[in-house]
Amino acid sequence: MGESGTAEWTQGDDTPRRREGRQHPQAPGAGTWRPTPTPGSAPGAGPGRAAARAAGRPAVLHGPARVLHRIGPVVSSKGTRPIAGLLALGAFAYAAWVLEVVLSTGLNPIETYVSELAAQDQPLGGLFRATDFTAGLLAFAGGLLALVRLTTYPEARRPWATVGWAGVTLFGAATAADAWLPLSCKPTVDPVCAARETAGLVPATHQAHAVSSTLAMCGALVAVVALTVAARRYGWWAPLARTGPLLLAAELAATVWTLGAIALFTAGRGTWALGAGQRLQVLLVALWLGLLAYSVHRERRT
Repeated sequence: MGESGTAEWTQGDDTPRRREGRQHPQAPGAGTWRPTPTPGSAPGAGPGRAAARAAGRPAVLHGPARVLHRIGPVVSSKGTRPIAGLLALGAFAYAAWVLEVVLSTGLNPIETYVSELAAQDQPLGGLFRATDFTAGLLAFAGGLLALVRLTTYPEARRPWATVGWAGVTLFGAATAADAWLPLSCKPTVDPVCAARETAGLVPATHQAHAVSSTLAMCGALVAVVALTVAARRYGWWAPLARTGPLLLAAELAATVWTLGAIALFTAGRGTWALGAGQRLQVLLVALWLGLLAYSVHRERRT
C-alpha cells in the first residue's frame, strides 16, 4: 500500500492539517471529527471553556467565537447611507465660514468670533445664519437617525456609541438654534458693542447665543471623544479609529486655546488670536464629521 498524506483535525480548530504517514482504512462516517461541545460552550471556543469558567479562569476564545467577541454580532446595514449622507452634507455646511476668504466681510479672521459673520448688522449675516441652520439641521437629523437605528438593532447598542450619537444630536440641535439667536453687533470689532455687552445692555439674544454655542461645542466634544473611543474599542469604523485620535487631540488643544482667549478678551486683555483658535476649533469639528460620515458609509454601521 502506497504512502500518502492524511488530514488531521485538532480540537477547537476547523482547519485540516496535513501530515505524512500511512493511510489506514477509515470507518464509515470518519474523517469529519469535531469536538463535542460541553454545556455552556460557544462554537469555536473548545470544550474547555465551561471548565475554565467553573474554575474561575478566563476562557481563551478561538475561531468564530473570538471574532464575535471582537466585533460583535453581524448587524444589517439598512439605513446607514442616509445617515452618512446627512453627516457629510452637515460637515460641508458647517465649514461654510471659509467663504470669508473670497467674500468681503470686513472682519479680521484672526481676531473676530466666527459668530460675528452672522451678526445682524453684517451685510452677509443672512447667508452665514442660513448655512449654520442647515448644518445644524443636517447633523441633528443624522444623529437622531443613528440613535433610532440603535434602538432597532439592540445588538449593536454599545455605551460609547450611544453617548457619541447623542452628542452629535445635541450638537446639531444647538447649532441650528444658534442661527436663530444671532449677535446684534460685533464685540471684538466695535468697542461700543463690547462695552454694552459687558454692561448687559445688549439684547437677550447675546446671552442665549452664548448658551447655545456652549451646548453646541459640548455636544461636539462629547461626540468626538465617545465615537472615537467606540471606533477603537469595538473595532468599528477603521478610518475613524486611525485618524480620530489625532483630530481629537487637535480639537482639545484648539478648545483650550479658544476658551483661554475668550477669558482674556472678557477681562479686557486683548483677543489673543481668538478668531484663529475658534476657526481651527470649528474646522476640526467639520473635518471629524466628514470622517465619521465616510466611516459610516464605508462600513455600513452606526
